[in-house]
Amino acid sequence: MSPRPSFDVDTAAEEIRKGSRTWMARAITLVESTRPDHRRQAQELLAQLAPAVGAADDAADGAVDGAGDGAGDGAATIRLGVTGVPGAGKSTFIDALGSRLTAAGHRVAVLAVDPSSTRTGGSILGDKTRMNRLATDENAFVRPSPTAGTLGGVAAATREAMIIVEAAGYDVVIVETVGVGQSETTVADMVDTFLILSLARSGDQLQGIKKGVLELADLIAVNKADGPHENEAWRAARELSGALRLIGAVGEGGWKPEVLTCSAQEGTGLDDVWATVLKHRAALVEAGAFAQRRQRQLIDWTRAMVRDGLLARLREEPARSLAAALEQQVLAGELTPVQAAEEILSHLS
Repeated sequence: MSPRPSFDVDTAAEEIRKGSRTWMARAITLVESTRPDHRRQAQELLAQLAPAVGAADDAADGAVDGAGDGAGDGAATIRLGVTGVPGAGKSTFIDALGSRLTAAGHRVAVLAVDPSSTRTGGSILGDKTRMNRLATDENAFVRPSPTAGTLGGVAAATREAMIIVEAAGYDVVIVETVGVGQSETTVADMVDTFLILSLARSGDQLQGIKKGVLELADLIAVNKADGPHENEAWRAARELSGALRLIGAVGEGGWKPEVLTCSAQEGTGLDDVWATVLKHRAALVEAGAFAQRRQRQLIDWTRAMVRDGLLARLREEPARSLAAALEQQVLAGELTPVQAAEEILSHLS
């Protein structure tokens, strides 16, 4: 077997723009690496790919026809975040929805995030095996990635991976989080539409009353609305709608989150879900909020990179040894945690 060629940034950028799946996979592996030389190469690559993605963002206002399917309209990629409680059927839902979209002419990229072990750092990365149709669809690209300890339900390099797949011509990017929780809301800040997949009798209604993650939802879909559970799903949808009204949930551009029912297993209700995603996108564009949302995503990305950079520097010498020494002083009662933190931060400045 011939050895894999070395990673050349110019070649990678050219091949990714041509839609090379091999180079896309290699590029995502590169941006996920924490090695300093890989990080430098990754930033060089993103600098070449980002302008094309940014140009599509600038052209997005007025380019979306809310009545159409959004395929081939020259607008920016549709970024959809999908989260939900364990067992809600996120992978099955994405597999079914994505297959419908590729059949309609879309190119769909799925960035699925798997939880990492807090002990070994390893991940099963089993999402791809649960998306049987998309995994073998030539118009789809499925990439599971580990959280690697990142909070927010997404991987540290998810934003960078989005740039790569968009530059390759994928017009729908679906980000699947590890699950739903009060800390797993980062994905809402990096997508255009944030969809929560719910289940009947799962208690999600109460999350809305607590102003939890449901407050960020642009769309809620009660899944598994089939067979003996169909009526329960409808009742759950009504309760969720009531909870959203109770907390006065209103998104950008005056958008009021909608609650639908669907069955990923039977394929019912998926067209309505996608129509609502497009409806939300059109509402953002009409209100002039879409461009603002994309601009805010860039700022959030910048701040996230600052945080990641600081944490990376803490793991390097001499900061790591300093932190270890200060932690011992905290345990010995010689310093307060606040004093130790200030000392560490002053060293990084």
